[in-house]
Amino acid sequence: MGEVAHQQLVVLLGAGRVATHLAPALLKAGYCIVQIYSRTIDSARALAEPLGIPYTDNLDAISTEAHIYIACVADEALPAITARVASADDDKIYLHTAGSVSMDVWRNAGAKHYGILYPLQTFSKEREVDMRKVSLFIEASDASALQTTERLARGLSDKVYHADSAKRAQLHIAAVFACNFTNAMYGIAHQLLEKHQLPFDVLLPLIDETAAKVHTLTPPEAQTGPAIRGDHEVMQHHMDALAHTPELQRLYEQISHLIKP
Repeated sequence: MGEVAHQQLVVLLGAGRVATHLAPALLKAGYCIVQIYSRTIDSARALAEPLGIPYTDNLDAISTEAHIYIACVADEALPAITARVASADDDKIYLHTAGSVSMDVWRNAGAKHYGILYPLQTFSKEREVDMRKVSLFIEASDASALQTTERLARGLSDKVYHADSAKRAQLHIAAVFACNFTNAMYGIAHQLLEKHQLPFDVLLPLIDETAAKVHTLTPPEAQTGPAIRGDHEVMQHHMDALAHTPELQRLYEQISHLIKP
C-alpha cells in the first residue's frame, strides 16, 4: 500500500478466527494496528503479542487515536460492542465483518461514518489463508467512508465487490449451504466410516475432485451419483442400510429429491 495506508491507524475489535487472519493481512498491507481488543485477555494476548501490538480486554480503554475501527465479533455481540465504541467523530470510520448484520448497527450506536468489510471465507486459527484470494464484500454509509473501505479492502484482496445488506444476506445463506452444511456432511460420512473401521482419508481424493470440478463446471454439470441417474435400486439399498438411523434416512431421501425431483 502507499503512503495513505501507512497513515491509517486501526483498532481491531475481536481476537477470534477472522481477526486472527485479518490482523497480519492489515500489517502486510501497510496499516498500523494500534490496539487489539477481546473480551478475554488471554485471547487478546495470544493474537497481539506475537505481532507486537498493544491489547486490552476493557472497552473503556479502547484507543481513541485510530482512524478505522474493525469489529470482528459474533453477530450477537455487535450491538453491545458498537454501543460502547462508536462516535460521531468525522475522522473515524467503523466497520464490521459480519455477513448477516446491517451496517446500520453502527448508525444506531451513533457513528457518522461506517460500513462493512465482509470476507466470504471459512477461517480456522490453525490454518493459513491467502487473504489476497478471499472475496471481500464492502458497503459504506457515504462516499468518503466507501473510498476508505475500498482502499483498505483492495490492500487486502484482489477480489473486492460491492454488496448491500440484502445481497450479503443471500451470500451468507449460500455460504452456509456451500461450506457449513457441506462440512456437516463430511461429519456424517466420518461417522458412517468409523462405525465400520474405515478411515475418513479414503474420501479425500473424492472430496478434492468434487471441489475442483466446480472451478470449471457448474454444480448441475458436475453432479454425479445414483439420484441424478435415477438409480432407484441403489438408492433403496442405501435407504435400507440407513434404517437404523431414521434421521439420516430422511436426510438421504430429501437430498436425493433435491438432486432429481
